[in-house]
Amino acid sequence: MARDFDPTRRGLLASGALLGAGMLAGCTGGDGSGGDGQNTGTAGGNGTTTGTTESTENTGSAETTDGSSGSRSYSVSMAPVGEVTFEQVPKQWIAGTGDWADMGVALGVGAPNALWLPDRFNSHHYEELPGVSVDTSSITALYSDGVDKEVFYELDSDVHVFDPNFLANRFKGWEQADIAELRERVAPYFGNTIFSREYPWHSYRYYTLYEAFGKLAEVFDRQDRYRQFASVHEGVVNDVRSQLPAKRKRPSVAVVYPQPVDEPEAFLPYPMGRGTTFAHMHTLGLQGAFGKNTKAFTNDRGEVDYETLLEIDPDALLLLGHEKKSAEEFRNTVVSYLRNQEIASQLSAVRNEDVYRAGGLYQGPIINLFLIERLGRDLYPDAFGSEPLFDREGVASIVNGNS
Repeated sequence: MARDFDPTRRGLLASGALLGAGMLAGCTGGDGSGGDGQNTGTAGGNGTTTGTTESTENTGSAETTDGSSGSRSYSVSMAPVGEVTFEQVPKQWIAGTGDWADMGVALGVGAPNALWLPDRFNSHHYEELPGVSVDTSSITALYSDGVDKEVFYELDSDVHVFDPNFLANRFKGWEQADIAELRERVAPYFGNTIFSREYPWHSYRYYTLYEAFGKLAEVFDRQDRYRQFASVHEGVVNDVRSQLPAKRKRPSVAVVYPQPVDEPEAFLPYPMGRGTTFAHMHTLGLQGAFGKNTKAFTNDRGEVDYETLLEIDPDALLLLGHEKKSAEEFRNTVVSYLRNQEIASQLSAVRNEDVYRAGGLYQGPIINLFLIERLGRDLYPDAFGSEPLFDREGVASIVNGNS
């Protein structure tokens, strides 16, 4: 059996419906602090924009099927960009975040030429997939103390796979005119901010991980690989859910970003929403210890201190910001520190050795499989043990087009 968790007072402490400061931080900052890191630098315009770029056409599907696009044009629709027409399948592409990059790898088109921050693309998971690898050192960083518009001209991509509203609202100096200029003079946008559902400017449709993945498969005319991944994912989800303990025996978890990451003095709390950052956690039936109301627990800096965390006392602590560490490195740094910290050592999660890596902010279909497996083993060792939850060679065969 999986270990039993006592669900007693957790739910009583978590109520309300306010934004969590945590999800509004840590999105593209490169210093590992969990801070924004986005709202500096210029794009060629002045000031920031509060508007949104949205088409009235929010749904639709590609007009072609696998391998049928050839040289004729086809269209794919997605909110907020609406219907996007391609004269041919894109070859050169860039993305904003690692979730979309992971989708591209899964579809067999390789990694994008650029990302906001390549070091947040957790491609190390591919080391377990035969014949699949990504050299992140060859991926251009779009963000470097701001986002320079000229970089997009230099890259000369066929498609920009990111939500244009993220660029407009999260980076200083970008105006709607700049957004339109790149669309008209360089390449169209195609994407939606799927990792978080906490941004106030995101007033249009959200997509689940596999809904977004299916859309990108249409763009790259790789629907066959999408269907194969969807089948693998469905099998893993069904297998996992059939083995989960009863809901009352599942742990309450606090998802937090330590400040600083290795020897935290406080934590940025992340409400466990429906954004794809938490996709693996929902598959595992986890309950967020903060509920939807993190503001009730935070100070004026949006942080949770040790005393408050002890009051909540979650069954398990899931720490963001440690995805590049091995399990041993994680235990020898932040977990060791928590064990020796006066108040942290009193936490049930610390005393019971239930402190784990949460995963990164961005997961596509491949990374999602690895995170389901790892966190499942961490929290439910009796149910999932050490056996893999999915076939590495089978997944690699899909990526490499050999399935």
